[in-house]
Amino acid sequence: MYSADVLPHNIGRRVTIPIGKRRPQYMKKLHLLSNAHLDPVWQWEWEEGAAAAVSTFRAAAEFCEEYEGYIFNHNEVILYQWIEEYEPALFKRIQRLVQEGKWRIMGGWYLQPDCNMISGESFVRQILLGKAYFREKFGVEPTTAINFDSFGHTRGLVQILQQAGYDSYIFMRPDEMEGLPAGVFQWEGYNGSKVMAHKIEGGYNTLMGKTRGKIEQWLTDHPDEETGLLLWGVGNHGGGPSRIDLTQIKELMQERQDMEIVHSTVEAYFAEIRTKELPSYAGDLNPRFVGCYTSMIRIKQKHRQLENELFLTEKMLSTAALHGLLVYPARDLHEALRDLLTAQFHDILPGSSVQNAEEASLRQIDHGLEILARLKARAFFALSTGQAKAALKEYPVLIYNPHPFAVQGIFECEFMLEDQNWNEGFSMPVVYQGEERLACQSEKERSNIPLDWRKRVAFTAELAPSSMNRFDCRIEMLPAKPLPLLTEQNGCFRFETAELLVVINAQTGLMDEYTVGGTSCLRPNAFAPLVLKDNEDPWRMDVTAFDEVEGRFTLMNAEESAVFSGVKHPLAAVRVIEDGEVRTVIEAVLKYGSSSICQVYKLPKQGTEIEIELRVYWNEKDKLLKLSIPTVLEQGDYMGQTAFGVNPLNREGQETVAQKWISVEDAAQHLAITCINNGIYGGDFHAGEVRLSLLRSAGYCAHPISDRPIMAQDRFLPRMDQGERSYTFWLNAGRLAERRTRVDREALIHNERPYALSFFPSGEGEQPGPCVILEDDSIQLSAFKKEEEDGGYILRLFEPTGNGGTTMVSLPALGIRHEVSLNGFEFKTFRVHSSSRALEEVPLCER
Repeated sequence: MYSADVLPHNIGRRVTIPIGKRRPQYMKKLHLLSNAHLDPVWQWEWEEGAAAAVSTFRAAAEFCEEYEGYIFNHNEVILYQWIEEYEPALFKRIQRLVQEGKWRIMGGWYLQPDCNMISGESFVRQILLGKAYFREKFGVEPTTAINFDSFGHTRGLVQILQQAGYDSYIFMRPDEMEGLPAGVFQWEGYNGSKVMAHKIEGGYNTLMGKTRGKIEQWLTDHPDEETGLLLWGVGNHGGGPSRIDLTQIKELMQERQDMEIVHSTVEAYFAEIRTKELPSYAGDLNPRFVGCYTSMIRIKQKHRQLENELFLTEKMLSTAALHGLLVYPARDLHEALRDLLTAQFHDILPGSSVQNAEEASLRQIDHGLEILARLKARAFFALSTGQAKAALKEYPVLIYNPHPFAVQGIFECEFMLEDQNWNEGFSMPVVYQGEERLACQSEKERSNIPLDWRKRVAFTAELAPSSMNRFDCRIEMLPAKPLPLLTEQNGCFRFETAELLVVINAQTGLMDEYTVGGTSCLRPNAFAPLVLKDNEDPWRMDVTAFDEVEGRFTLMNAEESAVFSGVKHPLAAVRVIEDGEVRTVIEAVLKYGSSSICQVYKLPKQGTEIEIELRVYWNEKDKLLKLSIPTVLEQGDYMGQTAFGVNPLNREGQETVAQKWISVEDAAQHLAITCINNGIYGGDFHAGEVRLSLLRSAGYCAHPISDRPIMAQDRFLPRMDQGERSYTFWLNAGRLAERRTRVDREALIHNERPYALSFFPSGEGEQPGPCVILEDDSIQLSAFKKEEEDGGYILRLFEPTGNGGTTMVSLPALGIRHEVSLNGFEFKTFRVHSSSRALEEVPLCER
């Protein structure tokens, strides 16, 4: 273990120095942190990153052995795993150097991820896997976390760091930020959490032979600084220490009598400043590089999908394993988790790499998704044990709800009839739960074979918590498939229920009215796709807002609609395509330049949540696509989900970052409008208008430098996100307190969707009961998985409203019922053993 009291200033005669004291001949000290910034991918693919890691670590090991007092610092499990696999002799050499104190393991994470777009649970896994690896391989556990190169940092990190055993954090971006203290400060997170934080000055690397000059400049700029930290090492593609720099640093150390200059570590630096009174800062460390909230949207959507599938599948497998229905596949899950953590790297998820790296990353995410698809199916079939055999002429639909609370909603499933119907008439599937008929409707199946054979049914139901839910379809023969009843009147489609009024304009294809419980929530022309001026830079280093609208998508005419839709006759550009007991579905097709959009509104017959789907065919360059939602809350606050928290977001048009949902809230009117997404992160808000960022068509890894052209002007150069992209949003509105209570669970349900499959069970075995139940309206189950290093199971609970709350946690199979209280935005980790049948609170890292 690393101790902050042990400061390895001079390897060979390691000394223990009491905190707060220094060698008497010096009044001041500068800690030099030698490192090698090495991105696994960026302008290169991972194979080149691995090659750079091997050569960099080999050179660093030689310098550690050659130069007395020199310490090399490095982090990131992924790099050490490459060394372990590709040059095992070097790996053993590094292990020895770590034990001798000449090589320092920094940070302790799997890698340096994006620190805005990954979920709180993903941050936990970055740390959990990282710390476990470094404990196993090197016997160390750092106490300072580092993310030198990430593009901004969520406030939610603070509580995660504190619970994971970190007391300090080092970062570099944002470069400038109003209200942020210079140098070192106390960073305050949610639930009263705090860590010391140091903002890097002058960058994390140096050019070869320029380190002495950087040190001298720092000394000139900080004549009164008692304790300083300076990072050096050749980068950005490995490199690290160089002989010329080490020689010049040694000379400078001997020349300066006013300042003790030492090769050091981050823990040693923080040990010396721990007793100082530090200024405080409570909030995000944002914005920086706002284009990265949207660039390479495929990576972002697939990353979200992999996050969702991993955590959902873990819950299903844990339930099945706890009931003794299968053996928990820890190794396979670990492989999928590594795929996820790699995709979170700060030049992958933000979309700042080259195209080859994008394609390789998509391939790796798909690898993780394929593993999880197989594991989820294994869990599903295991959990269908004990389901009764289907009756004659019935088609069972089983839906597993992974969430520890009841889920109400519209569910969809496809299945095949037992035989093809070549006769006249239409086979209408009708859904039953037991003998209760549910509201249901038949909708267009994905197949395009024009035969009454394949069926798709949508129905409204409530799913029991943490359980397999059984529904049965019976077939009723009709003369023909029912036609939609809703028609255009007075230039619009007016959809109305007891709770909801929606008006879709037939001349624009946009939403002109959304009224909930008699309260109008949106202004006209909602869900308008806007095209904004942009440039080639995927980071967008020069701005913090996208504010110049170049144009808008407009409705196609009937002839254009037919060509785009692939039909052989003129087709109205706004049309009702489904209409039944469950919902009405309206489709609109729009155009701009060389691009097109099919926009679908799904309007429920029960409830107030509407679903909006966009299929975008994008062929523009150096432009940004946004979706405008003008609300009536012009004085409202703009809020967004972050890692284990909720952030107030900028209200003046600055580009902001949030995760699964955003909301516009007005306390005076007691009203909130929420919007959930399935894989976007960027957006802005001004004067009541939300503008969600859908995609950018910037260049690949196009870095602006002074007044040079961002990209070469003599050839074809590809832009990102050309072609087809799809999005789904869920809009809802209601009283502020009610929306705040419900939106986090709603977002979880839409992202970790209950798993539906038409399956004929054998009728054998005993049906497993619910596994985990939370008896409240808001507290979340962030994780339910097998323990990393023991035989128990881990449950992580999170309070998402900021108001605090109490819930009863029940595990009926183990006879456990345990009350848990959480402060606002607090999360806690619990271990349960089937043998002890008790719920025990444990540290985040499960030790």
